[in-house]
Amino acid sequence: MAYAQPFPLAAPQQPKSAQQLFGPDLAVRLICPECRDPNPNIVEEFGSGDLVCGNCGLVLGDRIVDTRSEWRTFANDEGDDPSRVGAASDPLMEGMEQLDTVISFRDGGSGIARELQRAASRSQNSRSERNILTAFRDISSWCDQFSLPKTISDIAKQLYKRSDEEKLLRGKPLDAVIAACIFIACRQAHVPRTFREICNLTHVSKKVLGQCYKALEQAFNLSPGANAHQSSTPGPSTGPETLLVRYCNHLDLPANVQSICSDIIQAARKHGIADGRSPVSIAGGAIYFTCHLLGKDKHARDISAVAGVSEGTIKLVYRLYYAEKEKLVKQEWIDDGKAKFDNLPFDSTK
Repeated sequence: MAYAQPFPLAAPQQPKSAQQLFGPDLAVRLICPECRDPNPNIVEEFGSGDLVCGNCGLVLGDRIVDTRSEWRTFANDEGDDPSRVGAASDPLMEGMEQLDTVISFRDGGSGIARELQRAASRSQNSRSERNILTAFRDISSWCDQFSLPKTISDIAKQLYKRSDEEKLLRGKPLDAVIAACIFIACRQAHVPRTFREICNLTHVSKKVLGQCYKALEQAFNLSPGANAHQSSTPGPSTGPETLLVRYCNHLDLPANVQSICSDIIQAARKHGIADGRSPVSIAGGAIYFTCHLLGKDKHARDISAVAGVSEGTIKLVYRLYYAEKEKLVKQEWIDDGKAKFDNLPFDSTK
């Protein structure tokens, strides 16, 4: 089976009409509505076809599809069917040897096993293949630590393999290249992460990460949400609206807070309010402003812990929004009783 080359190099193309892509929202977590545990224990009962919460026993779904192996073994010997061995072929490892040879350490103390292991490692994989395998393991490990789905991990691996083939980031640290690939993969999947979050995860400096990101963005002409198999025109950077879903989800806010907060951010951008602030600061300040406007008790300390910005920065954006609150709040919200200006506290802190 032939696979199209992922992440082709940037080339001048005729403008094409943008086609809307539909997919799952990877920024939303599945939790039990009864116990509301931030780290849910969801159990798939394939025998009964139910999706059950392991903490409280609430049935979350029924008639789930059994994704386990479909074959049965009728051999006389115990164990798995020897005709079904090995993992499926990985398209990311195309052109590379995917079968491993393991040599036992038991050699009776003669030392032959160590020499055979060295010879096998030299003959099986070249240096470039070993570097790719090491990078793939690091990408999978970091994505697991960041609770990112396998889709983002595969996109990051594709991007790293293409950058290694084109020798785009020669001389850059491996950790910085991997961090840039994960950052771009999150933007491609519409679950963006900030530079600060990626730096805290990978312990890479923001300067080196920015250099690697710029090199990859210019080489492959990347934009948020672009397809990995085709080039796209440059798009805008990650805005605060894309961060609202994750922040509101972690703060356990209702859905109407997210929609009203998004409208307030768009209105503030239209009137030039809080221009020049980072998307993270705007998102945190807008959530703080919207929660007080709707009468939802949410402390700035909680928003600061989720967004990763200081309470002073959040309250600074809040003061800018408070000064122009008549331009940001729609009259229909006031008429319907959803929002009240009296709920907004006056913050005079400098």
